[in-house]
Amino acid sequence: MASIQEKLAESLRVLKDYQDSHGNMVIKGHSVLGETHTRRLLQNGYLQSVIRGWYIPSFPGSEGDTTVWYASYWQFVSAYAASRFGQDWCLTAEESLSFYAGETTCPSQLIIRSAKANNNVVQLLHGDSLMDITASIPADMYVEPRYGIHLYPLAEALVFCSPQYFISDALNARTCLAQLKDASEIIRVVADEGNTTRASRICGALRNVGKGSMADEISGFMQRLGHGLREEDPFTEKSPLVSIGASPYAIRIRLMWEKMKAQIVSLGIVLPINNNDVDSVIANMEANYVKDSYHSLSIEGYRVTEGLIEKVRSGNWNPAANGKDSEQRNALAARGYYQAFEAVKNSVRKILTDGHPGKTVADDFPAWHFELFQPCITAGIIKASDLAGYRSHQVYIRNSKHTPLNPDALRDAMPTFCELLGKEENAYVRAILGHFFFVYIHPYMDGNGRTARFIMNTLLVTAGLPWTVVPVERRSIYMAALEKASIDGDISDFAQFIFGLIKESC
Repeated sequence: MASIQEKLAESLRVLKDYQDSHGNMVIKGHSVLGETHTRRLLQNGYLQSVIRGWYIPSFPGSEGDTTVWYASYWQFVSAYAASRFGQDWCLTAEESLSFYAGETTCPSQLIIRSAKANNNVVQLLHGDSLMDITASIPADMYVEPRYGIHLYPLAEALVFCSPQYFISDALNARTCLAQLKDASEIIRVVADEGNTTRASRICGALRNVGKGSMADEISGFMQRLGHGLREEDPFTEKSPLVSIGASPYAIRIRLMWEKMKAQIVSLGIVLPINNNDVDSVIANMEANYVKDSYHSLSIEGYRVTEGLIEKVRSGNWNPAANGKDSEQRNALAARGYYQAFEAVKNSVRKILTDGHPGKTVADDFPAWHFELFQPCITAGIIKASDLAGYRSHQVYIRNSKHTPLNPDALRDAMPTFCELLGKEENAYVRAILGHFFFVYIHPYMDGNGRTARFIMNTLLVTAGLPWTVVPVERRSIYMAALEKASIDGDISDFAQFIFGLIKESC
């Protein structure tokens, strides 16, 4: 007779085979895996119920953790909608625009349009809900390839979204407007029905984002049809110009940077600048090394002692001679932190000698990240090729509604981030946004938080400020401030939190 462990292993094999063959994270009903396997996986925490009869893969101990849910969110929406409505469904114009804009936050209430809907609200996990409304859908929907979500075409979504969207979700609206390539995209939507009010609003919005010639073309065409337009700007503020034709991720990051920079400047923070000669700065860094290493690694969940930190700094850490060292995850992390810290010191010297802080950090952070994990290569835990370039898989942040950018988006997002970092002249803005956008994008599979704090501190100390340690005891405040910036677009709490730590360090 098979043991309990053997039976569970058999059920896990069935689950893996299903995922491998179907390529999704959603299971409908007990018959897919079989009644016995489904019940066994649920009892052992390897499946989690979303709604009655719908399950997503999980892992033991993840109860209450949002990560599993948000990793499966859009696949669930696609599978559920297809099961209910076949192909006859799509998101609203507003949610479609958020998708086009590269919005990474899963909505708390998602609305699905379908002629087959019956105006139901379904309660999902972690307070989220899905509402279906009886409504028409576009004749030519766009099915996005990653999850199979049905969307309004971009131009149609811009035309038919609520006027309030340009106020409440201005960043997304501007990102989408910047993606329009030709006036004909809008004209095809508004011309036949003579939608002058909507056309007037779109023309005003286009002028706001610097696309006046496109607005002229739309207005001229409508006038030739006998429709006079009274243009209105639906935005409440003027927009910084964005790159025409750039990817939504590049546009989004540029707009977020400008918005958050203004928020930081408006705080009126006066920095306690000290001298920044090379010897004094390096001495300050070295004096803070043990404390910084302990807290930075502890924030990431490593169990590190000051004794272990001193061991690796003194050179007594030797995985080749001591098998115990090579097996200790914490020791590998501590050694990597020491090596990365030394690389950061070299970058600091370079900046204080030659200048160009933002550009130097943008050029050097890949080397810092490599040093964080070089001991894992020595120990045979990872391959050297694993550290080449940015991540090639999706990552999720535990207990966060923010989903980092997908791997394909990194090729546009990271060059934009590095460019903005290099050009930013305000030292505090550079440090705060350097940290924030690095973790917002999350370019690596691991080590993003540690690298982000290295970025921030390098930019602080080279501006005459002290090396600033984020205490593990304040991790919840730190993470909440980053979450607010990621979800609400408000960096103020994070900027004030770091400023408070700077004052304590002086």
